[in-house]
Amino acid sequence: MNEVKFSVYLANEKAKIPIKAHSNDSGYDVYSCEEIIIPAGQWRGVSTGLHFKTPEGWEICVRPRSGLALKNGITVLNSPGTIDEAYTGEVKIILHNESNSDFKVSIGDRIAQIVMGPVYKTKIIPINVKPEKVARGDGGFGSTGVK
Repeated sequence: MNEVKFSVYLANEKAKIPIKAHSNDSGYDVYSCEEIIIPAGQWRGVSTGLHFKTPEGWEICVRPRSGLALKNGITVLNSPGTIDEAYTGEVKIILHNESNSDFKVSIGDRIAQIVMGPVYKTKIIPINVKPEKVARGDGGFGSTGVK
């Protein structure tokens, strides 16, 4: 498999280059470059100081860290967040505090993870006939019967 390179600019002396904890991990840890309090039940955009140059045909997905979620009730509000190839502004992570206690983010804390993925060229084509009903049909939320 060919290696795809994502360039990153650190716009702040407190910013850190994302790293993988293990070479086979799919996600890179992303760090806060600011100190901020996230009140219980609220959310804040947390600075990373990172600006990416994403290769054509690729995106960066922002995902929560499972440890923060389990231990502190902290998640990424718009998960997965998408950073399109055309976006070159600072990446901020929207953290949501689902707990009953205020949460302090310190400079250098791992606050999210990013995973890079290809973006396929697609096109939506309107049709004049509703698709045929199949086993799942149009039952909607929870309609698979799996409990």
